[in-house]
Amino acid sequence: MEQQHDPVINQQATSSQGTTMPPQRAFWNLLMGGFALQALSVAAELKLADLLSTGPRDSDDLAQQTATHAPSLQRLLRALASIDIFREDEQQGFSLTPLGQLLRTDSRYSLHAITSLVGSSFQWSAWGNLMHSIRTGECAFDAVFGMDLWAYMAQHPEAHHLFHQAMSNLSVQELQALLPAYDFSGFRTLVDIGGGHGQLLTTILHQYPQMHGVLFEVPAVAEEAREHIEAAGIAQRCEIVAGDMFQAIPAGHDGYILKSVVHNWDDGAVLKLLQTCRVAMPDHATLLLMARVLAPINTPDNGKFMDLNMLVTLGGQERTEEAFTSLLAAANFKLSRIIPTRSPLSILECVKDVPAV
Repeated sequence: MEQQHDPVINQQATSSQGTTMPPQRAFWNLLMGGFALQALSVAAELKLADLLSTGPRDSDDLAQQTATHAPSLQRLLRALASIDIFREDEQQGFSLTPLGQLLRTDSRYSLHAITSLVGSSFQWSAWGNLMHSIRTGECAFDAVFGMDLWAYMAQHPEAHHLFHQAMSNLSVQELQALLPAYDFSGFRTLVDIGGGHGQLLTTILHQYPQMHGVLFEVPAVAEEAREHIEAAGIAQRCEIVAGDMFQAIPAGHDGYILKSVVHNWDDGAVLKLLQTCRVAMPDHATLLLMARVLAPINTPDNGKFMDLNMLVTLGGQERTEEAFTSLLAAANFKLSRIIPTRSPLSILECVKDVPAV
C-alpha cells in the first residue's frame, strides 16, 4: 500500500535562534522543556553548582555529598550536560560550564533562587492547572491552594523567603541595565512603591548622593527592609513607610517607581493603583513603570510566557505598548516615552495628563 504523502515531513521549522530543523525535532525540543526545568530545579536544590565550583567531581562523590542515589544522580548530571549546564568527561566526571555558573549561590548574577522558585512545588502546581485559567480567566494558584500567592507565602515562611530571594537575584541583573538607561538626577525625592527590600532604591541613592528616597511596602516587608537599608549605609536619606498601595501612598514627591509591580494585577486593580499614584503626585512629578513590554505579534518573546505565568500564579498579566497606553490614559496619565534596556524590562516614563488652564 502506497504511503500517503505528509507535507509536514519535508518542511523545516525555524527556531528562535534562526536555525532550521525538522518540525518533529523542533516540537520534541519544546516538549522536553518541562523536563529540563525540573532537572534544573533539582540541581538547584542539591546545590550541585556550588559543589562543582572548586573543580570537576564524579557522580559517586557528588552523591555522597548530597545524600542521593549515585546512578540516578549520574543520569541527572548527564541530562543537564546535554543542555550545557555541566560538562561530562570520558571518566564520567562533571564540571561547570558558563551556564552552570549561574546556578551557584555565591555568584553575583546567580539564578539559583529563581530556578528554585520556578520549579518549586507551589509554582509547578499552579502551572499544572493552566487549563483552569484558560477556561475561566481565573488564577490557577488560587484554585489549587484555596488562597492567593500572598496569603500562601504568609503561611509558608520558606516560600516567602524563596520568593524574595528570587526577586533579589533578578534585581541584581536588572539593575545593571536599568540604571545606565535613565537619568534620575532630576529627582530630589524618589518613592519606590512595592520596592521589596530596597535593592533598587539603595542603588539609585548611592549613585545620586543628593537624592532622598522613600521605600513604600506592606508592613511585614517594610520591617524586613529596614535592616537592608541600614546595612547599605543610606538610612539617613531613606525613609521606610508601610501601608497599602491601593489605598494611599506618600504624597508630594518628585518621582515614583513601580518596578515589576503592575504585572502582578489585572487591569482593574492596576487602574486603581495608578489612580492612587495620581492623587499622591504633584503635577510636576514623574511616574516610572519598569515593566516588560510585549513584542509585536509572532515575534519570539519570553515575556509572552511570563504573561501566562502571571495569569496562573497571580491573575496578573504582561502588556503591550498599546495596552499600557490605554490603561494609563484611563487613569489620566500620558506615556511620554518607552526606554528599552538590556534587560527584559523597559522604563515607561509617565506624567499626569493635566488639563490646560
